[in-house]
Amino acid sequence: MVVVHIAVLSALAALSNAAPSQPKHVVHEMREKPSADWIKSARIEPSAILPVRIGLSQTNLEKGEEFLMDISNPESANYGKYWASDDVHDMFAPPEKHVDAVREWLTTAGIEGHRVVRSDNKGWLAFDATTEEVERLLQAEYHEHEHAQSDKIRVGCDKYHVPEHLAAHIDYITPGVKLTQVVKHKTHDYTKRASHAEAVRTSKYIEANLELPEGWAAPQGLAADVQTCSFNMTPTCIKELYGIPKTLKNPHKDNSLGLYEQGDYFSKSDLDLYWKNVNPAVPEGTYPTPALIDGANFSVPSYSSLNQGESNIDIEMAFSLIYPQTVTLYQVDDQVYEPEEIATTNLFNTFLDALDGSYCTYAAYGEKGDDLSIDPIYPNPAAGGYKGKLQCGVYKPTNVISASYGQAEADLPLKYTQRQCNEFLKLGLQGHSILFASGDYGVASFANDGAENGCLGPEGKIFNPQYPSNCPYVTSVGGTMLYNGQSVQDTESVMHVDLGGTAANFSSSGGFSNYFLRPWYQEFAVEKYFATADLSYPYYAELSVDVNTTSGLFNSIGRAYPDISANGAYFSSFLDGKFVHFFGASLASPLFASVLTLLNEERLSIGKGPIGFVNPVLYANPHVLNDITNGTNVGCGSEGFSAIEGWDPATGLGTPNYPKMKELFLALP
Repeated sequence: MVVVHIAVLSALAALSNAAPSQPKHVVHEMREKPSADWIKSARIEPSAILPVRIGLSQTNLEKGEEFLMDISNPESANYGKYWASDDVHDMFAPPEKHVDAVREWLTTAGIEGHRVVRSDNKGWLAFDATTEEVERLLQAEYHEHEHAQSDKIRVGCDKYHVPEHLAAHIDYITPGVKLTQVVKHKTHDYTKRASHAEAVRTSKYIEANLELPEGWAAPQGLAADVQTCSFNMTPTCIKELYGIPKTLKNPHKDNSLGLYEQGDYFSKSDLDLYWKNVNPAVPEGTYPTPALIDGANFSVPSYSSLNQGESNIDIEMAFSLIYPQTVTLYQVDDQVYEPEEIATTNLFNTFLDALDGSYCTYAAYGEKGDDLSIDPIYPNPAAGGYKGKLQCGVYKPTNVISASYGQAEADLPLKYTQRQCNEFLKLGLQGHSILFASGDYGVASFANDGAENGCLGPEGKIFNPQYPSNCPYVTSVGGTMLYNGQSVQDTESVMHVDLGGTAANFSSSGGFSNYFLRPWYQEFAVEKYFATADLSYPYYAELSVDVNTTSGLFNSIGRAYPDISANGAYFSSFLDGKFVHFFGASLASPLFASVLTLLNEERLSIGKGPIGFVNPVLYANPHVLNDITNGTNVGCGSEGFSAIEGWDPATGLGTPNYPKMKELFLALP
């Protein structure tokens, strides 16, 4: 009996001293199949340091579209009643108790509290840990992954686990199934970032002069300053074409037009040549107001390789139509990242960080903060890099922002684009109009973005939709043009020109997203298009389609774009002192953004608010736009989509008719 009693006491003592039971872990993310681009290789050394980010799911995201519809639908009683930024933040912020629960898990697992950084809005937790610690925490194995076509190296795992009771609160963890970089390592340098060959701005230019090209005919009976608009598009031509007023009101102090620029800088001397020779109504020395983000430069000499004319044409277009109203230049990223990362992997995150401090940190759709495998990292340790902290919430967004940048949606992870699209929705809730150029390769993307011809699928025949025009909460702008011999009194056609080489079919982009469903405001217009267009192309009706197996060429249920269009051909400019003509939807976006800025000026002058997210109003009132019914946006070995009566995937609802638009928007609350 004595022996048994002692044994029982010993067992009870052992139980009382044992560690508390561990919670059940479940797989949180798992790679379905090996990546075609990244080849898994060696295990990561246990002492290597991994930068861990744990993002918590936001609340109420499923209601976001309903909220936006309520304040942007002209039939709603709440039309124009925009939200304050704090209201937006509070509506979508993750619950604090979820953050506390995750912190408790980390502490229990040996990640001391002093190592964990949390954001002001508690949207994510971040800490550095050894591979050994992370593998134990997440019950995972971490490997190096080498890129098949470059020297890039990333790290990640095939799957990882989290406690079952926290799974619903944790959105996404990096590094994980999504590959990322190692920030410190004993023997290898994982901080190198590869550059890309193709810029995401796709506008093109040709050297030009002011004499009529051979074979071109000037229309007769018009004033001299609008007689040659079909081959030399000037501000006078644009104003005449769309009924834009030639004299403007005194500018409202809170109505600057915002321009986003990345990887290209304007030249002061080229701008001054433009003001002197093309549009003397704007005085020489007129430059945008700088809103420089994360170490960005303001301008460069005209001879710099970073002056490619892209920023110049945006600024020239905007000032020419809205002066003396101001232009705000959102130039992003330092001299290390910006010139190298202008291709297929770094779009808009550092810009959105600077507008919304919470965006730096919150989690949405599996992404949180900036993605270390995609976005720049600040402070930048590289020589010449920006050494300050990532700028978060330092600039108030302007009422209207235009960005003529984009790429194939398939180039970016679905969750990454969903998160950015969600932020555009939030800007819309606050009354901001966000416009993007639709692109310039018809139903394709630029060469080798996908297949050699810029298309998808094993045969390069599937249409390649563009981001961010595929986001339902932005306004996508396509390009139009006047043909040889036409005048500003004629109806335009789809922008489609032969600029040689890979731009032989340079054509306004449009189509249907594979990532996002068609939004509410498009239903009638798109269904009418399908009923009348007589399309012969096979289609599919699913998101995230497998392009290797589908027999269709486009997604019939996807978000359709563009929404609207404007002239994008033969825009006169100067590049390193040479007179040139630019082409592309890159021109159309700042043009239409200028029109909205002028309309906001009219509304503000009578005590009304800005237009905000404009799509629902325009789809409900297509009569205020000039319908385009001629031309097609070729690509992928097809004729693409034709412009027809009503909305179409080549020119959207049409081009601005300023007098009609003014009448409509002044009548709205």
